[in-house]
Amino acid sequence: MRVIGGIYKRRRFEVPRSFKARPTTDFAKESLFNILNNYIDFDEGITALDLFAGTGSISIELLSRGCERVVSIEKEPSHHAFISQVVRELKTDKCLPIRGDVFKFIAKSREPFDIIFADPPYALPELETLPDLIFEHQLLKPDGIFVLEHGKHNHFEEHPHFVERRAYGSVNFSFFR
Repeated sequence: MRVIGGIYKRRRFEVPRSFKARPTTDFAKESLFNILNNYIDFDEGITALDLFAGTGSISIELLSRGCERVVSIEKEPSHHAFISQVVRELKTDKCLPIRGDVFKFIAKSREPFDIIFADPPYALPELETLPDLIFEHQLLKPDGIFVLEHGKHNHFEEHPHFVERRAYGSVNFSFFR
């Protein structure tokens, strides 16, 4: 896993080969952050939520770019442990890795965020419900942005908060405001 921008740029973290996660490719990640720079000013005390954090690649990238606080939700114990290890190595207290179920977190959370990123398994049956849940539970600040990574077969263009979709090979990002 490589950090592509910000204060941790070029830092590498060795992801165990046993991981089941499908990390966002460097090309897609770089494109994502180029787009996010048009929506968000990372120098203004930004808070972020990373759902289905996997390796923590997006969480660490958000920290590196200047987020004041990042909450990373990951259910898999070994993935959560890896994210926690990376946060310790970076010697930062700006990232809070939480081991838990994303849907339970969404239902209980009362904190709104500037950026919410979700990278669920593409075959997750509840994937289509994520945009509705984010807005129903008011987890996004008024000028915030929600990014959902998904496969090519999911379409959200009819969602009332949909803004745009970008595709990078098999990786698709849908943006909501």
